[in-house]
Amino acid sequence: MLHHTSHEDLPLHVQDKANGLCYTRNGDYYFPDLELPPQQPLGRWARLHLRHLQAHHPTHVQRLLLTGTLSEYLHTVDQQASERYDTLMKGYAKSWEITESLKSEDPMQWVGRMQLARSEAEHNVMTELICI
Repeated sequence: MLHHTSHEDLPLHVQDKANGLCYTRNGDYYFPDLELPPQQPLGRWARLHLRHLQAHHPTHVQRLLLTGTLSEYLHTVDQQASERYDTLMKGYAKSWEITESLKSEDPMQWVGRMQLARSEAEHNVMTELICI
């Protein structure tokens, strides 16, 4: 005859001395007490890159999550993309003569050039850093 003990008789928290992990009982099962490292807010480029990874490289996202490095990785990508975007915008502004004097003399021309510069810079950042 089998003797069945109720799960209320089992301890709520246990520690596995072999691996050092602590577990908490939830019903009849013990689940590891895992915590994610503190998350930094994601910038625009990080969110776009994460969306791309989730759609095209889900196992890479899972690997980064399991190792606790996803947030740090996305922050690095966001920083690199922001720096690249700023560099491209400065280059376009210089080479396409998008200046404050143009802005005051011909605002429509200035807006058109700025929109083209933003579009070009965003396209380059997306293809070079975000959708890889």
